[in-house]
Amino acid sequence: MSSRRTTTIAGSLVAASFSAVMILPFTAAADDEGPQSSKGGKAVDEAPAGVELTTTLPEKISVDNKSEETAITATVKNEGTKESGEIRLLVVGFDGLTVNNVQGCSEIAEGDLPEGSNSGFACAVDNLAAGDSKSYDVEATYDLSKTGKICLPVQTASGDKTYWQQGPVPFGTTNPSPNAPATPLLLGTDNQPVAPGGDELPKTGVERDVLPLGAAGAALIAAGAAGLWWSQFRRPVRQER
Repeated sequence: MSSRRTTTIAGSLVAASFSAVMILPFTAAADDEGPQSSKGGKAVDEAPAGVELTTTLPEKISVDNKSEETAITATVKNEGTKESGEIRLLVVGFDGLTVNNVQGCSEIAEGDLPEGSNSGFACAVDNLAAGDSKSYDVEATYDLSKTGKICLPVQTASGDKTYWQQGPVPFGTTNPSPNAPATPLLLGTDNQPVAPGGDELPKTGVERDVLPLGAAGAALIAAGAAGLWWSQFRRPVRQER
């Protein structure tokens, strides 16, 4: 009896350990975004001498097909040789991408959102030393029936100048996966929504849908022109009071 009971307990412990190992990768998936990229970023107003501010976003995010939830890491860096002074980072969503929360940041009032955006948060970065960076956890939802974009402007604390702006840059896929638990989206790719009745398994191989070269060129032109859009928000309405 004793030997049989010992064997049963040992078997239960092995099963429990196996279950824990299987659960851990899913728990950590939101933090495992892989490489970060400054794709779609551009300098706007001239920064102080010795200050070089940039931002990065993950090259790939994963959207839960049921909840539409996703996690994004937004990072601001000072790649210059001098302190940045007081600055702020804005995280703004467009179209199918809605920013629900940014850890440690304040939600932008609806009346102060830039034209065309649906949500946004302002993060007071204060001062970044030369070579330093600061990352923020972004909670968002993505309506996969639409395209979706995100924008990361880096401004003075007062918002009167924008030193750097990444986006509005799209996250998307040219190969929707309606039957999978999650859909991976790539930075800098226009989303191709699932067509009505799109419960067909995605095509693979040479017949797989690929973003046409003409559309890719148009996306690059749009990214180059996006800096003009932000000029409408760099001096918020509340400063006119």
